Amino acid sequence: MQLLKLSNSIDIKKYLIDLSVDSGGIQILSSKAKTHIIYIKDLHVGGANILKQDALSIGADLAVPRGTVVAKTPFVDCMLIVTTKQLQTLSRKELAQPFGLKDVAKKLKDILMAKKPSNVQIMGVINANSNSFFSDSRFMGNRAVDTIEKMIEDGADIIDIGGVSSAPNSPLVDKDEELRRVKPILDAIKQNGLYEKVKFSIDSYEPLVVSYALESGFKIVNDITGLANDEICKLCASYDATAVIMHMQNSPQNMQENPKYEDIISEIYSFFQSKLEKADAFGIKDTLLDVGIGFGKTLEHNLVLVKHLEHYLTLQKPLLVGASRKSMIDKISSSLPQDRLGGTLALHLEAMKNGASILRVHDVKEHMQALSVQKALDNISIKG
Repeated sequence: MQLLKLSNSIDIKKYLIDLSVDSGGIQILSSKAKTHIIYIKDLHVGGANILKQDALSIGADLAVPRGTVVAKTPFVDCMLIVTTKQLQTLSRKELAQPFGLKDVAKKLKDILMAKKPSNVQIMGVINANSNSFFSDSRFMGNRAVDTIEKMIEDGADIIDIGGVSSAPNSPLVDKDEELRRVKPILDAIKQNGLYEKVKFSIDSYEPLVVSYALESGFKIVNDITGLANDEICKLCASYDATAVIMHMQNSPQNMQENPKYEDIISEIYSFFQSKLEKADAFGIKDTLLDVGIGFGKTLEHNLVLVKHLEHYLTLQKPLLVGASRKSMIDKISSSLPQDRLGGTLALHLEAMKNGASILRVHDVKEHMQALSVQKALDNISIKG
């Protein structure tokens, strides 16, 4: 006889199938294998005590501060540790409880409905400017087309093209100048029939540029201002384009001047909720959400967002993450942009594990290789 300690990150359904467990048992056992850790803020102390007992009664637990049982403070933060099966039970049971637990139950149901993507897409970056922070991403004219074709060959699903740097303290660029920069590339894409091979995204919040790109055949609008401009909303709706809603605190010119949040995860969640309502009001059918790594965030903010990205899956929208070669890597391990591929891959693989559907990258081939290796690890069977 042997006992083997298996990784908690295995595809439990695959292992149960390999064991020849019946289909009903696979569903039940899978729901018991996944553990959720849910942080609840400002819960009424009465609700905390009820939830604690309800959790214990089904084999789950609620971590609460000392003094909760005697209602030392009127509201407490607490942490629910629960399996999917137990979460299903609690989400029903707490609907009948007082002290705000009905709202907790609804949120627990949202968590149950959230699903991680089965596949991750790679978005390659092309910058039609001379001051992008990573010089190897700057391309003009035919050279840009050559690079796009190479990215397609390497496996890119989307190519994102922009004419203005959004790096911290980057200068403002006139709309006509921005269009002048990207127009030759957009025209060359059409002339070379590249729309048939890959989707294209325009990295702009300028209606003049976005309009030209959509008219040229682009399908995605990557808006770092998060649909601040109603004209962009109208364009996305009229061309049936997918809108990338990114969060940014302030503007590129001042976003890194001491960024502060009371609760960054919740504040960005609320931001997304309001912007999704706006998108829906304008008739935008497809949206992607981007937490905006490096856009008005400290190193700690960025790491928190990557680590807890799964929280935003409850909004039922695909998540895009772009941490490629950004300065947060330099803050962890001193390096220039050209030396940050290792850090980029670490951040993006973590983002993928936590629910990212799209990774915006400078290095398509290397990311495709990393994703292939990760997929092999995820799919390996103990019998294999």
